[in-house]
Amino acid sequence: MTTKNTAAILALVAQLTTLLAEDQARPQDVSSTEPKAAPTRSNRVLLTAEEAAERLGVGRTTMYRLIGSGEIESVQIGRLRRIPVTAVDAYARKLLQNTDAA
Repeated sequence: MTTKNTAAILALVAQLTTLLAEDQARPQDVSSTEPKAAPTRSNRVLLTAEEAAERLGVGRTTMYRLIGSGEIESVQIGRLRRIPVTAVDAYARKLLQNTDAA
């Protein structure tokens, strides 16, 4: 595992810890018997390539090219490839900075 991947994983673990702490700090309605809703896209830390592509407004093929070239950081979990939301946001900021500088 590279230092870059280790740093990315540590950052994700820190984000997850923060999210879990915030969730536990919220008052829970113990009288409710409804199951907890699945995480929505807006509060997820990792996205599929398709979700990341949708977030950027590009096609799936373009997203896989960006991942393959290293322009967008991704992590592998078993056989799955996931893109941190922060990586998608960082890529968008980079694009905006390059547009502003031109």
